[in-house]
Amino acid sequence: MRLHWQLFLVQGTIMLILGALDIIWILPQISTLAIDIYVGRLFLLNGSVGILVMFLTRDVQTFVWMLLTAAPSFFLGIMLVWHPGEGAASLTVLLTAFFIAEGVVRIVASLSYQDVFSNQWGWVLASGITDMILAGIIISGWPDTATWALGLSVGVNLLMSGAAITMVTLAEGREVHKI
Repeated sequence: MRLHWQLFLVQGTIMLILGALDIIWILPQISTLAIDIYVGRLFLLNGSVGILVMFLTRDVQTFVWMLLTAAPSFFLGIMLVWHPGEGAASLTVLLTAFFIAEGVVRIVASLSYQDVFSNQWGWVLASGITDMILAGIIISGWPDTATWALGLSVGVNLLMSGAAITMVTLAEGREVHKI
């Protein structure tokens, strides 16, 4: 981090801006559908390329492997794009699991590496706790939260992660300039 702290500062700042825009300017419901459609298009593209490659293969084993990996991706993409409401609910469940895992990792990291994060470890801890709170809110309001939780959660997560990265990076930048 000491060598490239400016890049981390840029990353943190961009995350702060995107998180704030998602929460304030872009309605979380719109963000939820946009995220669903974007992810759906990624799966659709991945599946399409896989199916194309599948027909270019020369052996049965590779053909079957490509069929087993490309077809589900293609059909998942179709479902996410053409049924964004249902897709948003599925993605919200996955995002909730991600927030729980990320929250645990950040909390443990902040407590384990207090000396590495100097005086800024509390920001990483706060980011992890925020992830856990977001997961709790989504779970407690399910299924109503599926319409807006994905967009709002991504915005809050970007905001808190950006704040944590920015604060740790600024502290590291000050340490670099002392040397």
